[in-house]
Amino acid sequence: MKALVCEAPGRLALTDRPDPRPSADEVLLHIRRIGVCGTDFHILKGLHPFLAYPRVMGHELAGEVVASPAGSGLTTGQLVYVVPYLACGICRACRLGRQNCCVRISVLGVHQDGGMAEFLAVPARNVVPLDGLSLDEGAMIEFLAIGAHGIRRGAVGAEDRVLVVGAGPIGIAAILAAKARGAHVTAMDMRQDRLDLARSALGADEVLVPGPEAEAVLAEATHGEFFDVVVDATGNVGAMRRGLGFLAHAGRYVLLSVVQEEIGFADPEFHKRETTLLASRNALPEDFAEVVRWMRAGQIPTAALRTHHAPLAAAADAFSGWLRPETGVIKAMIEV
Repeated sequence: MKALVCEAPGRLALTDRPDPRPSADEVLLHIRRIGVCGTDFHILKGLHPFLAYPRVMGHELAGEVVASPAGSGLTTGQLVYVVPYLACGICRACRLGRQNCCVRISVLGVHQDGGMAEFLAVPARNVVPLDGLSLDEGAMIEFLAIGAHGIRRGAVGAEDRVLVVGAGPIGIAAILAAKARGAHVTAMDMRQDRLDLARSALGADEVLVPGPEAEAVLAEATHGEFFDVVVDATGNVGAMRRGLGFLAHAGRYVLLSVVQEEIGFADPEFHKRETTLLASRNALPEDFAEVVRWMRAGQIPTAALRTHHAPLAAAADAFSGWLRPETGVIKAMIEV
């Protein structure tokens, strides 16, 4: 089979690899769509902390069943999406139903080879029928589920004012999830094109380019009370530290971003708000299911999110363009 391999930072190659041989509990999939994620860009740049090269990237996956184990409920030719988090099932987190933060988690395309290939073998429990959704929609479910999980971690409801800092794909997912729950949402990002999308296609109620005056502007917009929930999706340690200042008293601060640096807050500010600080990692099956419900209800503008595409054979060359901000990529799709 053909597979797109990140051989080392900055080096992609389309190579021939043996077809996978599924074990007794695995489904053999013909991968048909791969969403390109910020994680993939980090891997290509050599910035991912949990990875060894060479690596076949790709964890936002939709495909077609080639063969499935008896009792799986899956049939040959069925279109499916993949939950790319392979959990051990026995650690404390797994026993609590928190497989997203399994002690021994292995994420496809990160800890082990993923789906930028023609075929992939995946445990049957990680394969879910699309049931009428398109392949493009199927390959978007995972990144949207990450936003849905973060918003659920923040217990966002219709009465909440939510600030999403960072309007890249994961921030977009958080905006959509917060709006689906009825919240009033403000989006903040350095890029005006992303803010324009947030207002025109995602339903953001207000948008703001951050600057020295941001705190004063947000204070005026919220009558000095700021936001019930602040979600950071920037991946920028300075923004993560600053975000506490936008939080209301009794507010919840959700960190979707992951950085290698230490993060610190002024303790008096943290305490006087009685802040709830929440990390959000990956997603759970119920988050995937919630995104599917929103898609079926027409609440996800998937056509606006799919901005770029390329066949697997041309994807290595396409990556160089997708990495440039001026290209305007929201979600690029690799087609197989």
